[in-house]
Amino acid sequence: MAAKILLLEDDLSLSEIIEEFLNDEGYEVFLCDNAQEALDMAYERYFDLWILDVKVPLGDGFSLLKELRKSGKQTPAIFMTSLNTTNDLKQGFDAGCDDYIKKPFELAELSIRVKALLKRAFSHKNEDFEDLGDGFRFEFTTQILYHNNKALTLPSKEIKLLSLLLKNKNNFLSTERIFEELWDYDEEPSE
Repeated sequence: MAAKILLLEDDLSLSEIIEEFLNDEGYEVFLCDNAQEALDMAYERYFDLWILDVKVPLGDGFSLLKELRKSGKQTPAIFMTSLNTTNDLKQGFDAGCDDYIKKPFELAELSIRVKALLKRAFSHKNEDFEDLGDGFRFEFTTQILYHNNKALTLPSKEIKLLSLLLKNKNNFLSTERIFEELWDYDEEPSE
């Protein structure tokens, strides 16, 4: 399952270069060219990482991230911007970013930063098991649900759904995202 990245960049040629590079690295990239579109997309879909320019139409990256953080979203975020003073850097981290890359940059550097953030984010999500209370425990590595240390048999879709919900605790999951994760491209969910 490819990590999903929201990319906010108003320079069309740069955004296409970054999108192509990240796609080649195995990521699924969703482009936005203004702050409002990025905000809407961040609320509507799940992303593993946000890469945000700061100086964009209809707002700015700093305010956008502040608003998303205020709403409880904890998706890792990288600012990529031409703003390069120490004060700009402070403002970015105060807004809630996890990393800050100054333009111009090498794509290889962006790749290193993306991999590091995703590794850190997924390591927190992928603990060995989740204690669900009342004797229930779900093991992520084996994808088995236990009750009082006895393995329970559940259909594969239910196990996938349980795993998806547990890995995304405290995050909104749209119906579309659930369908994407549980059903193959040529499958259709039943009513």
